[in-house]
Amino acid sequence: MEERTVSKNHKLVINNRKNSLVTGVNDVLSFDLNEILLETEQGMLMVKGSDLHVNRLSLEKGEVDLSGNIDSVAYSDMKAVGKQSENLFSKLFR
Repeated sequence: MEERTVSKNHKLVINNRKNSLVTGVNDVLSFDLNEILLETEQGMLMVKGSDLHVNRLSLEKGEVDLSGNIDSVAYSDMKAVGKQSENLFSKLFR
């Protein structure tokens, strides 16, 4: 039997720099009051700001609701992030 991978659509909606809905989320890698790092279908998504909160998380649906003062949103390639962490670990264990 053939395995199929279903890719979710990714959407980022920000309302008045206070609330955000993100779809196509695979995982929440880290979060604190100043930064949230999400793994999405389109790469790593970093949200920076202040007083940030994850209000709702549904990994089954791939959705995350965020609130707080959003200052910036940045994407990076998942492969590049994986390489950087891999290099860090290889340096630590030499």
